[in-house]
Amino acid sequence: MTATDLTTPKRRRARLSLSTTLSLIMLGLVLALAVLTPLWPGFDPMHQDLFGSLGPAFSDTAHPLGTDALGRDVLSRLARATQVSLLIAASAVAISACLGLALGLLAGWYRGLADTLLMGLGNIQLAIPVVLLLIVLVAALGASTWMLVLLLGLTNWVTYGRLTRSMVLSLRSQEFVIAARTAGATDLWILARHLLPNVAPKVLILAAFDTGVVIAIESSLSFIGLGVQPPTPSLGMMISEGQRYLQTEPHLTILPAFVIFCLIGGIQFAGQGLAAKPPSRG
Repeated sequence: MTATDLTTPKRRRARLSLSTTLSLIMLGLVLALAVLTPLWPGFDPMHQDLFGSLGPAFSDTAHPLGTDALGRDVLSRLARATQVSLLIAASAVAISACLGLALGLLAGWYRGLADTLLMGLGNIQLAIPVVLLLIVLVAALGASTWMLVLLLGLTNWVTYGRLTRSMVLSLRSQEFVIAARTAGATDLWILARHLLPNVAPKVLILAAFDTGVVIAIESSLSFIGLGVQPPTPSLGMMISEGQRYLQTEPHLTILPAFVIFCLIGGIQFAGQGLAAKPPSRG
């Protein structure tokens, strides 16, 4: 064994520690924006003041990040938009993860018709681009925050279902599962007591990665007017509204884009940290 072999794990741990720290910093900044800004005196992301429109950033303590074309406080709208994005992403991922986990457990354990239906539905859904499917569904069913949450959740379960199914197919032949069946344990007991605890950590890691993806999709839909609807602010909508003033007031576009970057980047780094964490023993 060479010196390189001995030091490589330490370097990997150092890189992991650095990425995890960086992710915590980025997420911390965004969460602080979302949580602490509402405590700012005069917080009101909806209030309009046409006489104070397009106020520059860092020139007024009442509006630290300036105002938009309708005189609305940019800092307040950034905070509310961040809250909305996190709420939508967390809710949609929870729906996807729970649905995929339940279907994957049933398909992997019972196989047969349940497995055939899961794989068939999954193949059909994967054949259609998610963003295109969402655009069609939102245009047909109407754009609203909770409709967006529901559609994002119901169109993103396949990955969770396939992951869960593959793990259950592997675990069902393990000795502890065979012993439980021999002892007369019911299917529900085996699924809840033995299989779910082994599958859930991997599903949570996938959910961490998926949260960033959902935020990007939601922001894209809001950018083209098919996501969160006014007067509720969203990061994608703020970018869309600010692009017409990109040359004169670039912060109206740069700030929400930077928040999206911090959200997605921080969550992705956090997911990598969870995925690289060695399994506990004992």
